[in-house]
Amino acid sequence: QVQLVESGGGLVQPGGSLRLSCAASGIIFSVRGMGWYRQAPGKQRELVAVITRGGSTNYADSVKGRFTISRDNAKNTVYLQMNSLKPEDTAVYYCNARALGADFWGQGTQVTVSS
Repeated sequence: QVQLVESGGGLVQPGGSLRLSCAASGIIFSVRGMGWYRQAPGKQRELVAVITRGGSTNYADSVKGRFTISRDNAKNTVYLQMNSLKPEDTAVYYCNARALGADFWGQGTQVTVSS
């Protein structure tokens, strides 16, 4: 099994920055990809960014140029650096890992972008 622990959410002003972290534990050697999803009230959960252990990445069009996903394989941790934040980025952000034929999710961390 894989456990995911997220941190770094909070309240930030438009144009500000936040850095989310997600640490994976358990059977982590089978994890092939990790990423971040988000879900705003009344909306469907959507992909934000994903990264493989080899470092290849993919981003939602809405965050390209503003968000950067990275990973520290030694620490089994994935990060999401969020810059130039907009109110539209307000959502619960969930860490995701794909391993052992299943998707594993963190508990979610709230990101609120507001003046």
